[in-house]
Amino acid sequence: MYVPTKIFFTKGVGRDKEYLVSFELALRSAGVQMCNLVSVSSIFPTGCKRITKEEGVKELNPGQITFAVIARNSTNEPNRLIAASIGAALPADNTNYGYLSEHHPFGQTEKVAGEYAEDLAATMLATTLGVEFNPDTDWSERENIYKMSGKIVRSFNITQSAEGDKNGLWTTVLACGILLP
Repeated sequence: MYVPTKIFFTKGVGRDKEYLVSFELALRSAGVQMCNLVSVSSIFPTGCKRITKEEGVKELNPGQITFAVIARNSTNEPNRLIAASIGAALPADNTNYGYLSEHHPFGQTEKVAGEYAEDLAATMLATTLGVEFNPDTDWSERENIYKMSGKIVRSFNITQSAEGDKNGLWTTVLACGILLP
């Protein structure tokens, strides 16, 4: 059974006349271009330790199969705002698992996209832990309720946004949670 013990977060942006090359350049910007990324769903494993991007990249080997929670977005429309965001919510009890979320919107700023992704992850965790809340209240109010419950210790996000290249090149944004053994 494979359960990741470490995770790091990274982001990047790439621009090129070719869609695929813009994605490759976003991977390079994020520092994970040498891996074969396998997309996984949104669980922050029990007992998993968050490490820095620099520490994590040192553990990667070219061609390695690497599990990742990935948010990605692309456009070739000049000046179109795009974003890719990973939200995370961690339980106070580290014997419970946390949640990661992927969000890849058009027209949202980095701040708005990041808060939305963070809210998604925290809401999924809150419902799993039985935290009562009104889903119609805004994120800042729910965030306080989640943290005051004592069941959610913290939430955060990593977000990359960009405007589409003014000359119509493909622009790709990427945010990832990279899971390591």
